[in-house]
Amino acid sequence: MVTSRLMKVVGIVLSLGLVSMFGSLEANASDIKDWQVKLVKLVAKKQVYPRAAMQDELEGKAKVKIAFDRSGSITSHELVQSTGHDILDAEVENLVNRINPLPAPPSSLGDDKLVIVLPLTWAIQ
Repeated sequence: MVTSRLMKVVGIVLSLGLVSMFGSLEANASDIKDWQVKLVKLVAKKQVYPRAAMQDELEGKAKVKIAFDRSGSITSHELVQSTGHDILDAEVENLVNRINPLPAPPSSLGDDKLVIVLPLTWAIQ
């Protein structure tokens, strides 16, 4: 599956509390899943490995909490887990700017769920 492959290659996993988001309607779950796929593809396309970090063979994992509105515009973000490297942490900030706006969330996603925690990985392979 292409989406699974993208998630493995880029190291992106979305923590969205899916169990609590899904209603009893399968269409709602499908809408949310389609939106997640769009989000994963956007992040995979926009995430870059800073050249200086690659040269120094720096690797790291970060988590960024992103709040957004109904149109997908990012309203705030917070680095909740540092990579341990300033250059990679700065790239998190750059990435958030590049992915703004996110794909508009489906209407079935409740207003209280317009926050995601986006785990990011930079690994030399």
